[in-house]
Amino acid sequence: MSHPLTLTSLTPREAITDAVYRAVISFDSNDVSLFNSAFIGEDVSMEVHGSDKRVVQGLSNIRTQVLAQVGPMDTSHIISNVRVDVKDGADTASLTCYALAQHCPPGRGMELNGPKYLGAGEYWADLLRDESDGLWKIKKLVIRVLWAQGDYSVMQRPS
Repeated sequence: MSHPLTLTSLTPREAITDAVYRAVISFDSNDVSLFNSAFIGEDVSMEVHGSDKRVVQGLSNIRTQVLAQVGPMDTSHIISNVRVDVKDGADTASLTCYALAQHCPPGRGMELNGPKYLGAGEYWADLLRDESDGLWKIKKLVIRVLWAQGDYSVMQRPS
């Protein structure tokens, strides 16, 4: 099943929120096109603050270091408590939300007692409206992990 890159009839706030939804759906479906549509391009940055701080600069690096790791997994990312700050007619916005993400090794999500890693956190995003296609896209995404449980080895890159 493929996901459309654009949706019709979204309000400005919904269109801004859709950038984050496109990002997390791309992780859950390993959809490179949807992933690319969620981020502004090589000027994008992603920070993950957990037990340590990880910063990844540029769309191609985020794609190879994050999507390539998480995309093949059996995952579910749930977004809630979304707040959008945008001025009428502006081409920039910010967004905050909570996220809950369950991660399982590829093909093992349905194993009742299989390895799983669950994390919860806050996302902060700075967004821009891309003039080339009219989509709102993430310029900077900061993820602060608030808590986690389960088998952390699920998150380790295979060697």
